[in-house]
Amino acid sequence: METINDQIDNSYGNLVDKLTDWLNEAILQLPNILIALTVAVIGFFISKYISSFAKKTASRFTNNKTVINLIANLAAVLFGVFVLFAVLSIMNLGETINKILATAGVLGLAVGLALQDPMNNLFSGVFMSVRDLYQIGDLVETNGFFGTIKNIDLRVTKLKLPTGQEVIIPNKDVIQSPLKNFTSSGERRIDLECGVSYGDDLEKVREVAEKAISALSSRIEDQPVDLVYTSFGDSSINFTIRFWITTNGQRDYLIERSKAIVKLKQAFDQEDIMIPFPIRTLDFGIRGGDSLKSMIPKQYKTSQVDSSQN
Repeated sequence: METINDQIDNSYGNLVDKLTDWLNEAILQLPNILIALTVAVIGFFISKYISSFAKKTASRFTNNKTVINLIANLAAVLFGVFVLFAVLSIMNLGETINKILATAGVLGLAVGLALQDPMNNLFSGVFMSVRDLYQIGDLVETNGFFGTIKNIDLRVTKLKLPTGQEVIIPNKDVIQSPLKNFTSSGERRIDLECGVSYGDDLEKVREVAEKAISALSSRIEDQPVDLVYTSFGDSSINFTIRFWITTNGQRDYLIERSKAIVKLKQAFDQEDIMIPFPIRTLDFGIRGGDSLKSMIPKQYKTSQVDSSQN
């Protein structure tokens, strides 16, 4: 019957044999380990060069530092993965590579599903930065918001509204929705609506209004001043006068619009052109055409006459 000492001796012998096998395997793998370490060190320095090269290349296409750093880091990571696989191959760890690839595939699918919206925002931000669709400081309208772009990063676009609030819009919503840019062209059209009385000469009104608006200093001279009559109103003949200005923001637009209103009013006053008040006619008859006087009861009229005679 095997004693405890015999069991200890057998266990010790097995341990020594296992360690000996490991040592022999390590000695046999020593050249591969040295080569793998050399490849890893060389790959580390090369990855820095690749990152720098990718950064310089990306800077030729965009000035967005976030995008440039993203491209540089992505290039370095991809090269690092290549070096890792090369090191594992040198050390005869092919099965490990297969396991890593299988695990990466499953994890990539799970992460992709979980981070679908953030990834959409990320790639939308990269796309917008590379294409240079708009810039910081532009006055835009998108997703129902009107304001100035304060910041663009890889996830969101920040707008500052004319009333002072800031709105944060995901990049995917910006790229998938219509966007109006009021700054890119450097010019905007102002439409002023007004009305004149039915007794005024409409050709004279046109001449006076166009002359007044043409005198504005901010108006683009190459663009004409257009006045079109739009409707017969309750107390006026309505028209819209249109002209173009150079502007850098919403405040300039509002100031120039205000100047145009003042100029138009002054010109009409000088030429005795009336901008009428709204007029309301009160009709007291059931069928129409009856004045307030005709609706007074006869006995009330008679009493008024008697009192005046007395």
